Amino acid sequence: MSPLIRTLTLVLLLLPVVFFATALVCAAPLAIPGALVAALYAWAWLRMRPTRFVVSADAVEVAWPLRRRRIPRAEITAVRRLDAAEVKQEIGFAMRVGVGGLWGGFGWLWSSQRGVIQMYVSRTDGFVWIETRDRPWLLTPAEPDRFVRALSPSQ
Repeated sequence: MSPLIRTLTLVLLLLPVVFFATALVCAAPLAIPGALVAALYAWAWLRMRPTRFVVSADAVEVAWPLRRRRIPRAEITAVRRLDAAEVKQEIGFAMRVGVGGLWGGFGWLWSSQRGVIQMYVSRTDGFVWIETRDRPWLLTPAEPDRFVRALSPSQ
């Protein structure tokens, strides 16, 4: 995670703690909202935040604790590394649909220039753009240059 996203995550993780502590100390009715927030955080961790991206001979696999998604290489038309300025230029105005702030941004990104983009980012640098026949993907793998090389047609 980038320092910005790490800081935001730490602040957000304190929210259910504050709810539960306030409920205990002040007898305020905040235990239910605290439990709801904790449940949403668990859902984000288990279903929205990828744990790894795996490049194999025939596909890229996006792996979460409770699910997996394969992008067959035959569906990939291009792959390239982008910096933050290039991402902004590529997508234009955008709105996220999914998780944002807690461990990164995950889900769909609606873009004025590209429509719906699958987005799984946990940093503010090292972006990888994957063009597919269906829709583009925006990822931040641990080693973006190596990831791009592994997906390049010459490999």
